[in-house]
Amino acid sequence: MIQRVSVLTLACLSCWLALSAQAQGLRTSPQLGAGQGALRAPASQRLADYIVAVVNSEPITNNEVRARLVRVEQQLAQQGAALPPREELTRQVLERLISEKAQLQLARESGIRVEEGTIDQAEQTVARQNQMDVTELRRKLAAEGTPLSQFREELRNQVLLQRLRDRELEPRVKVSDLDVDQFIREQQGSTDLATLEINLGHVLVLVPENASPAQVTALQARAQRVAERARAGEDFAALAREFSDAAEGRRGGQLGLRNAQRYPELFVESTVNLRVGDIAGPLRSAAGFHVLKVLEKQQAGLPGVTVTQSHARHILLRLGPRLSESAAIERLADMRRRLQAGRADFAALARDNSQDGSARDGGDLGWANPGQFVPEFEEVMNGLSPGQISEPLISRFGVHLIQLLERRTATLSQREQRDLARNLVREKKLDEAYATWAQEVRGRAYVEFREAPQ
Repeated sequence: MIQRVSVLTLACLSCWLALSAQAQGLRTSPQLGAGQGALRAPASQRLADYIVAVVNSEPITNNEVRARLVRVEQQLAQQGAALPPREELTRQVLERLISEKAQLQLARESGIRVEEGTIDQAEQTVARQNQMDVTELRRKLAAEGTPLSQFREELRNQVLLQRLRDRELEPRVKVSDLDVDQFIREQQGSTDLATLEINLGHVLVLVPENASPAQVTALQARAQRVAERARAGEDFAALAREFSDAAEGRRGGQLGLRNAQRYPELFVESTVNLRVGDIAGPLRSAAGFHVLKVLEKQQAGLPGVTVTQSHARHILLRLGPRLSESAAIERLADMRRRLQAGRADFAALARDNSQDGSARDGGDLGWANPGQFVPEFEEVMNGLSPGQISEPLISRFGVHLIQLLERRTATLSQREQRDLARNLVREKKLDEAYATWAQEVRGRAYVEFREAPQ
């Protein structure tokens, strides 16, 4: 139940942490450099603050725009990117603040809540990414004049946005086999059929060379009935054995997995855009009428992809009326103490306590490729050394305890490469869906512009 459901670039854990850190002048690269803190406007300017826009009933002030503008300029400078004209960048920053404000209002109206334990976890992650503990992080924030309450509120807002986007965008995104095929062809820099392999089921209704029009009509009707029965879900192999006049009909009509270029052009043109299980036909050729079923389809000849795989196990406690977030964290923290003291066995605890399908296997999740789990889970797992047990981790599924067992470098099989390609396509579609959705939320909000930001 922790398989990755969405991989939204703007909403993933690492990204909202980066945004949160950026919002407070913190980098999520290994160190916090001197002078990277959020710049605060002089007291005279803070006293002269004014409203630049109102989103529904919430104001956005000039100081908010100025503070965000400084942070964005710092980030662009760190990345070595050219700065757009200040007036244009100010307009973009104001629009971003309006969009965020509208989304946060929607999140709160929808009843989405973030408990303190989640904010604690986010704070720990920012500290870890900057190679310090939470105490050091807080000391750094204080030295830079950033109130801890402001920092944690920013983290809370980013979690709210994450959860809202997950809920709103998941139903909008579907990835088909055709999408994956197209992506792989694009990655290979080729749109031809040289690397496409297909296995087709085939029924041939033979048309004699000198058949009369009436005979042709009758044979076409026979092929049409076969196609209709196949589309209705009847066993294609049985239909082939009963109706096909082709030699392979006796063995269920399978033509075998082969390169698309080894099939007749008529067959390829009719099936290249179909999904596995789809039916094509009846198709007319010089031999007669054909009914085809796509049995298998895969992209051959993909370059080897080497990744670092992780083998982990976990215990999941789901939240609900009988188990609060804080209670779940405390239960798992107690289990962690017992495990580290050698007074308990991880697999036994998982079988007795975990509320995930992996419980029967002692919480074992098997070997996992990058991107297989939801970002908040993977972020913590990737920070563990073999044998190490995490602190209790909060995800969209509940609260987890993770133990990393081992890591290895592996070359992905074709099926695993397709799974990886599917994740990448999903990321792209989620980004596109986010852009559309954000515009919709922005469009529904009442926005009143006051004085221009300075």
